Amino acid sequence: MEECAIPCKQIGGRRPRRRRAADEAGAAWWGVVFSALMLTTAFLPADAGASELIGRNATGVRLEADAAGRAAVTFRSEGQSRVVVASGAINARPPSRGSSQVAFALTVGGRIGPNACAPYKGPALAWLVTACTALDGSHWAVQAWQRMLPNYGAAASGDRAAWELRLSHWSGPLPVLEIWTDWSYRRFHHLYGRLTYRGAGVFGFASTRFGVPLDTYGRNIFLDTWGSAYGPGWKRENSFLTHAPGGAFCYGFYPHGGRGVGSGTRYRATVIGPGVAPDVMWQGPAPGAYDAAGDAEANAAQRELLAGDGRCVVN
Repeated sequence: MEECAIPCKQIGGRRPRRRRAADEAGAAWWGVVFSALMLTTAFLPADAGASELIGRNATGVRLEADAAGRAAVTFRSEGQSRVVVASGAINARPPSRGSSQVAFALTVGGRIGPNACAPYKGPALAWLVTACTALDGSHWAVQAWQRMLPNYGAAASGDRAAWELRLSHWSGPLPVLEIWTDWSYRRFHHLYGRLTYRGAGVFGFASTRFGVPLDTYGRNIFLDTWGSAYGPGWKRENSFLTHAPGGAFCYGFYPHGGRGVGSGTRYRATVIGPGVAPDVMWQGPAPGAYDAAGDAEANAAQRELLAGDGRCVVN
């Protein structure tokens, strides 16, 4: 799984555009059409400590939750009806070396009590399939998006093209994904931002050299580009880690061998929520033509945002 960050050197740009994922989520495409792939228990716990992966390429998705805090997601895969029951988790913990992130107890098959989940009353969600609001005021949601697309606009097939079905359970505010766009080296498009939950940064403590989290707290930002040299429509550019201590990150659109530069006219970023909080998405326009005054202003903004983050250098 090559989901790695290109080492980023920062350079400033125009006045930061603050766009919150919860405000932008309604722009996502909800008409998700799925094909079939067998659900097995082998991959159910793969994203423990995240909005939980419960299936791939599902159809006929139905969500129910009982008064005891259990949810059942029913869907079809390979022509068969499947049920995943989840319980035992809500919201998320802040990053901690001493404990694991919260995670559902998942069971393939089984039953829950009578459905007590009312029509959804929560905030708008990106990539929404279905959601409901429980008697205690908490929310359950199922989202689906293509997390595993290959980098740099490469063609996807098999699991890399799959629409992952992800379950969340939360109360209160959503995670907040903030992104600003500017330039690197006066000509390359560049973005920087942060992922927070309830005012605290979201980040992990260990990862592979390719940027894959090795604990239940780490998060990758999955970045898509619209109208780029990769072809029409949305294409995956790359994915990269959020950083300690504040959940900040940075990325530059630089040449990548024969794939060219992935800069487009719009950008979109999606991230798995911390704990079992929902996944959130941001999208916004590219920064436009280079502006020297805006460059200096954004440099100052980055120095403030990235204070203490040794992995993003403002230049």
